[in-house]
Order: sequence, then C-alpha cells, then structure tokens
Amino acid sequence: MKTKKYLFNLIFWITLSILFNILIFYTRGENSAVEYFGGYIVEMSLSLDNIFLFLMIFSSFGIKEEYQERVLLYGVIGAMVLRLIFILLGVTIINKFHSVLSLFGIILLYSGMHMFSNKDQNVEFGNNFAIRILGKLIPISNVFDGHKFFIKRNKKIYATPLFAVLIIIECSDVLFAIDSIPAIFSITTDTFIVYTSNIFAILGLRSMYYILEKMNNMFRFMKYGVGCILLFTGAKLILLLWRIEISVTNSVLIIIMILLASILLSLIFTDNKRMRNKFPLQK
Repeated sequence: MKTKKYLFNLIFWITLSILFNILIFYTRGENSAVEYFGGYIVEMSLSLDNIFLFLMIFSSFGIKEEYQERVLLYGVIGAMVLRLIFILLGVTIINKFHSVLSLFGIILLYSGMHMFSNKDQNVEFGNNFAIRILGKLIPISNVFDGHKFFIKRNKKIYATPLFAVLIIIECSDVLFAIDSIPAIFSITTDTFIVYTSNIFAILGLRSMYYILEKMNNMFRFMKYGVGCILLFTGAKLILLLWRIEISVTNSVLIIIMILLASILLSLIFTDNKRMRNKFPLQK
C-alpha cells in the first residue's frame, strides 16, 4: 500500500512539474520551456544514482523505514537551500568567467568515467569524514530514540545516529550537486530555469526513493546511463571551446534516449534473469 501511495505522490510531483513547464512556455517562451524540461530530465536521471547511495547509507546504519522518511524530508529541505547557493554561485562565476564551463565539463567527464570504472564496494559510512567532524562538535549516541535527532542524558545533549545519517545525506547531496548543477549548465545558465527544474526534481525525490527501494535490482544499468549522461554533458561543455554547440532540443533528446536505453536494458536483463531462475535449464 505504501508503494502505491508513493507512486501517486511521484505522479503528482511530475504532473505539477509538467504544468509548471506549460506555464513557462506561455510566460517565457518555447526555448525556456525546452531548457526547463531538459534541466528537469537531467536532474531526475542523475538523482537516481543519488537514491541508490541513500539506500546504501540507510542500510549501513540499519535505519528502519519509518525513520527514513523524516531524514529524507529534512534532506530535501536542506538540498533545496544548498542548491540555491550552488546555483547562484555557479551562475555568478560563469557570468564573470565564461571559460569556467570547460572546467565544469572536465569535472563531468571525470565523474562519467568514474561511473564505468568504479566497482560496487561496501562503503563503511561509520568512518565518514562528516561524522568524524560532527563527533568533535557534539557527542553522538549509539542508541536510536525514535524520530529524535537529539537526546539529553545526564544534562548533556547527544546527537542520535539518525542525525548522523542526516548529515551524511546532506554531505552526499553537496557532492552530488557538483555533478548535477554543471550538467544542467550544459543546457542553460538561466538561474530561474536551473533552480526551478532542480527543485521540482528534488520534490519528487522522496517518493522516487521508496519506489526504487522496492525495485532496486531492476535498474542495474541505470548507473551506466547516468555515466553516459555525465559524459555527454561534459563533452557538450568542452566543445564550446571550439564554438561547437549542440542545441538544447538535441541535447534533451539525446539525454532522454540514454535514460530510456538504460532503463530498457535493465528491464530486459532483469526479466531474462527471472526467467532463468523460474525455468532453469535441465541437464
């Protein structure tokens, strides 16, 4: 039942985003509408990789599902604030030093190649740098206390492991923004378009997390799709050095094709694996 609820929530946010895109079309024109749609698709597709990281974090700390929702809620709020800061900073830098787009392109190329070379590993989040810093600022309890982020013991305030997870989530989003925001800059540097496309994608993040949590194994090729999108957007920014520009419309179409191809491959290979398990070959 919960999956159905989150599916409806996701549909709601996607529908709202489409309506907002229509509003942009009538108020700002076709080009802005295409830019918004492209930014939204990029952010949504790259968010998939971030969601799988969230799954690893929650699993590592043994966070129960009923507690995950609160962490994700505050995580989304924090992400909205952080994105605004990053986007304003990024646009300001680009306006002053347009060549910095090439640097963003190199970052995206590196991140894209990293997607293909980096094998799945069991990450020990307990030794996370952010947690070590947090531990120096405030003592961290080893015990959960419901939904609480802080508890008081012997007249001393402790952060709960739930708060520690929230800090890791926020820090991971900062790292994620280093990829996602430059990727959107490959489509547009309009502050309004970049931020609103980011926000609408983020608003559906919580619902998408719970859906993908149930379908984790069905998206085995999404990582490579995200890698291809990063490589494409990075190359697009670097090509600007030679004044070679790929139109926004073509960029959006290429990104959509990459995304659909990775989803299709994931579904095909998942179905084949299920069929083999259901009907093993007789020797």
